[in-house]
Amino acid sequence: MLSVRTDLAQEAHALWEREAGKTTELPGVKARQWEEQGIRRHQVRILDRVGEEALGKPVGRYETLWIPGSGRPTPEVAELLGGILTELMDLEEGSSVLVVGLGNEAMTPDAIGPLTVRGLLVTRHLRQQLPELFSGLRPVSALVPGVLGTTGMESAEIVKSVVKATRPDRVLVVDALAAAEQDRLCRVLQVTDAGIVPGSGVGNSRAAFSRKTLGVPVAAVGIPTVLDAGTKTEPLLVTPRDIDARVRRLSSLISAGIHKALFPDWTNEEIAQFVD
Repeated sequence: MLSVRTDLAQEAHALWEREAGKTTELPGVKARQWEEQGIRRHQVRILDRVGEEALGKPVGRYETLWIPGSGRPTPEVAELLGGILTELMDLEEGSSVLVVGLGNEAMTPDAIGPLTVRGLLVTRHLRQQLPELFSGLRPVSALVPGVLGTTGMESAEIVKSVVKATRPDRVLVVDALAAAEQDRLCRVLQVTDAGIVPGSGVGNSRAAFSRKTLGVPVAAVGIPTVLDAGTKTEPLLVTPRDIDARVRRLSSLISAGIHKALFPDWTNEEIAQFVD
């Protein structure tokens, strides 16, 4: 297993290749990269326990998109993100989705999840209250469970209770991630069908969000906003100087991508009528 902490499967795979040599094949892992719509794309498939132990990630498919140019989000990235989410979540017409925004809005680098949820169109209540108008809409609900230090409860405990009460067909978790190298900070999106273990990239792992723990398929999307630059004796996280502006832009990007997946027939203007 790698000694460097990172939430990114693509980065973990690249670090493994660097340490082992590119000519060495990594058992239990399939990886490839290509360009799509002018956007660099990387896919890692962790196939079994051997792959899990090598990269420190659970079995699943991990898609990474590199935000092109200066790192400012574009409609093309949102469109591609929406397509990947649709595929990984195996969305069927009418299937219900609970979107969970993990993190702490009071700490800017950790606010990706809550800010993304704030920009989402939620429809579950509309279908229930006005079925004659909104029966054709996909039921979407959203939750920001907060953090242990302010609620006294693990986020996973809260989400598990909500899943039990509302019975969504899918759960989509949004969270800030940690990277090991600077060139990935606020520059890549990771989408996976393996769920997520919050805090694992910075050595503060919390309860996992997965099909095993929640009882329904779980996908996760995130962007690295911090760099783990600590040592064994001194923990240290680094974040860009303009992280507040970047987090706002990137949260809007994820919201737009989620809308592309959940409401493919709706225009941005139509969605904006229902989102503050």
